[in-house]
Amino acid sequence: MTDDTKIALVTGANKGIGFEIAAGLAGLGMTVLVGARDEGRRADAVARLKNARGIALDVTDQSTVDAAAAEIGDRYGRLDVLVNNAGVPGTLTPPSACEVAEIKEVFEANLFGVVRVTNAMLPLLRRSPSARIVNVSSGTGSLTNMTDPGHYFTAMPAAAAYVSSKSALNMLTVQYAKELRADGVLVNCAIPGPCNTDFLKGLDLGIPITRTAADGAAIAVKLATLGPDGPTGGAFDDNGAYPW
Repeated sequence: MTDDTKIALVTGANKGIGFEIAAGLAGLGMTVLVGARDEGRRADAVARLKNARGIALDVTDQSTVDAAAAEIGDRYGRLDVLVNNAGVPGTLTPPSACEVAEIKEVFEANLFGVVRVTNAMLPLLRRSPSARIVNVSSGTGSLTNMTDPGHYFTAMPAAAAYVSSKSALNMLTVQYAKELRADGVLVNCAIPGPCNTDFLKGLDLGIPITRTAADGAAIAVKLATLGPDGPTGGAFDDNGAYPW
């Protein structure tokens, strides 16, 4: 690794879209840190990637987040790219039947985990001349599409936890972008679209799912490599800006 090799951390990078994001960034010559809580899966992912190192990280556990930040700081001195990909799907329990604890569990990973990791890594990101933060969100977090009678989202069953967590993540992204704009840190949401991964296994969205994990990862890789004049505080899919 040379001094100008970019350092990227991808959370939840041991499989699916997270793994493909890591592969895409590694393929561009970055040193990719595979953040995952399962030691075996983490090691397997690293073995299948080039320019990669494993790092123990559970986004719901502050101690592992702090330890990861310390390790990255000691080894590399900075962080150039953070991709907050780790998340959980929860269940499709409708709001009227959903226990608060169930919603809290999903928010713990999908929203609070992003806050934990981002805040712990910010001192390292601020040492980068061109830091980028990408939060992997979901099209289902779009209030516009979820309330559009012509969109297939309206046929999905009502659910309390996951979609709400992604709507909240979208707003959180906007707020980080506002705060970090002066530091030159670009912060955006990536919308991978429905992909044929374990995350959607068993769900019937009412449409054929033909996209691969690599297809879904492409927009996150693009946002992680934006130039200095790139957007910040937005949500984007393959087609460009995505409606909130």
